[in-house]
Amino acid sequence: MNNREFDRCMRRMQKGDKTGLKEIYEAYISYIYAVIRGVVKNKENAEDLTAEFFIKLWNMADQYKAGSGHKTWMTVIARNMAIDFMRKAGREQLTEEVPEASAADTAAGIADSMENEVVGRMNFRETVEKLPETERQIMTMKLAGQMTFKEIAEVLGIPMGTVTWKYQNSLEKLRRVGV
Repeated sequence: MNNREFDRCMRRMQKGDKTGLKEIYEAYISYIYAVIRGVVKNKENAEDLTAEFFIKLWNMADQYKAGSGHKTWMTVIARNMAIDFMRKAGREQLTEEVPEASAADTAAGIADSMENEVVGRMNFRETVEKLPETERQIMTMKLAGQMTFKEIAEVLGIPMGTVTWKYQNSLEKLRRVGV
């Protein structure tokens, strides 16, 4: 989906037309899931946050500025949601233990349907998970999200030279593993 198509979908969402959200969902579900999974490292939490992301996208439709680089915008939102989740989860683990029995059962049905949608990314994701967090995020944004090094640098808040170096370093690591 290019910027123009995304902008049209967002305009439809601003008018209350859910087909715009559906098109964005179909185009980006795997990518958003990969971005979030790269941060939370947990399938169930990533699935929940991915669903929350698209709800948030619907609610934020009026805030979107056309022509502002939609992929970077979505990546920042997804990544921030995942980081906020990890911070909150860290605080909760320190204060109380929460049993996961019923949540795991409920998530199982959701997990099966989401897994079918991201099956094409499974080998990539499993291999990339072996990388350090920043390198994993760079690989996900570059390969799965087709973002430029400049866009990745903006999202991560690090120099573009560092992004390109870490990307090349990650490729070399993956070559050694046999990918």
